[in-house]
Amino acid sequence: MKKHRSMLLLYCIVILCLVLAACGGEGSGADGDAADVNSKILLVNNGKEPTSLDPPVGFDQVSNDVLNNFMEGLTRLQEDHTPGPGVASEWTVTEDEKQYTFTLREDAKWSNGDPVTASDFEFAFKRILDPNLGAASATLAYVIDGAEAYNSGEGTADDVQVTAVDEHTLEIKLNKPAPWFLGMMSNPAFFPVHKATVEGNAQWAAEASSILSNGPFKLTEWKHDAEIQMVKNDQYWDADNVHLDGITMKMVDDSTTAYQLYESGELHITGTLPPDVIQSLIDEGKATIEDSAGTYFYRFNTTMEPFTNAKIRKAFTLAVDRQQIVDLVIKQKHKPATGLVSYGLLEGESGGDFREQGGELVKFDIEEAKRLLTEGMEEEGYDTLPSVTLSYNTNDLHQKIAETMQAMIKTNLGIDITLASKESKVLTDEQKSLQFQMSRSSWLPDFADPINFLDIFVSGSPNNRTGWSNSEYDQLIAAAYSEPDVEKRFTYLHEAESILMEEMPIMPMYFYNSVYLQKDHLTGVLRHAYGYIDYKYAELQ
Repeated sequence: MKKHRSMLLLYCIVILCLVLAACGGEGSGADGDAADVNSKILLVNNGKEPTSLDPPVGFDQVSNDVLNNFMEGLTRLQEDHTPGPGVASEWTVTEDEKQYTFTLREDAKWSNGDPVTASDFEFAFKRILDPNLGAASATLAYVIDGAEAYNSGEGTADDVQVTAVDEHTLEIKLNKPAPWFLGMMSNPAFFPVHKATVEGNAQWAAEASSILSNGPFKLTEWKHDAEIQMVKNDQYWDADNVHLDGITMKMVDDSTTAYQLYESGELHITGTLPPDVIQSLIDEGKATIEDSAGTYFYRFNTTMEPFTNAKIRKAFTLAVDRQQIVDLVIKQKHKPATGLVSYGLLEGESGGDFREQGGELVKFDIEEAKRLLTEGMEEEGYDTLPSVTLSYNTNDLHQKIAETMQAMIKTNLGIDITLASKESKVLTDEQKSLQFQMSRSSWLPDFADPINFLDIFVSGSPNNRTGWSNSEYDQLIAAAYSEPDVEKRFTYLHEAESILMEEMPIMPMYFYNSVYLQKDHLTGVLRHAYGYIDYKYAELQ
């Protein structure tokens, strides 16, 4: 009898487990499609570990896509990609467009309940420029009066014309009119920081537990090199319009793994896709393609042979068929680069597209490439070209592009190129110290104006990293910064780009776009070509 009762009990337990499994199944976990429908936790792939979550230091896409969702600046990009109110509810601009006065919301708070004040912004803006911080984003602030002098060690923080007039009023004086200024205020580099937190803990930005938020979400956990977890920030001034309960940002750099996670329901979005399936996903209408600002290019070290010669640099550039690379290697409907500045930037409110107006400054022309190579070698006295090494950061796609470019240079010019794969940080350090000969790079603009592409190649810019210098180019960029007449200003910028593409310290390859997969029941995600992804209004239906 005892045995019979035990068997009966075991049988009941098995049945109960089966019932619970049937009820729970996919619908109760984060792994199945049913979980995607019912859960209000958005699952996204951010690719890899952020460089830093200190706003002016994390000066790259992978960091800023995180920062943009738990922080907020004076302005926030709207659905039409124009700057709208953020922490600032309104602002006024003087007639000469050189002084901005921002009124901050009285209900703007940090995630610990402290008010977000004008002093937080003043402290943050001057901190960007602190020479001891060494933030690469500091040059963006040079349009503020006194900023460059302080950052270069020739002035003090008191010289920087950012003033907290009172708790809710911030005054900023510029040294020149800047039509992009309000848009730039939405860039994560200009997010406020909590002064007491920053001054009280040198490692405050290293862990979720010590980071305060003032945006739609707040950090709860940061599993380094694995994932970042956020929840809705109940202290956010506009929390009523935030529909998600939270976001989990995974760090999956392998495209095959990311695609498998999306297919199994463990991701709602991924832009990391395996090259062998991208074309079919596009053809079947499963992948979405959107324009995205930025340019993929190679830097020449103009201080190292043979790239001290402009004709040799240009010969290399003209010998590469970019259309074949985007069609046969990348297969994501990219546009071949015909200049440095990508599409999508209008010349004033009623002007044409800057790229279209500038025309085709980079082309594929084997015969011209051969002629330029011969002339360049004669000018330098070369019987044979010095050996050439191309460095690129470790990545399957970068490798395939480099190998294709290598084959084209060999076929079209008879030149052998050695390829060297390096970790990203090593490559960046090598570029900054001009140790490379030729190397892969890219530029993603920080605000919607062509000058943000072009000013990186002025003499002495920390973003130049080619050793190239041209006084006429420098003068044109300086003139474009100070010219109030819109038509003249864009004329200067076109002339500058023409000089850059004539002397060719870089080899433009293609303009970026965004190819991604997104579940149908996810709506409200804002993707800004000249900004960062925004999940504030995202909703899982």
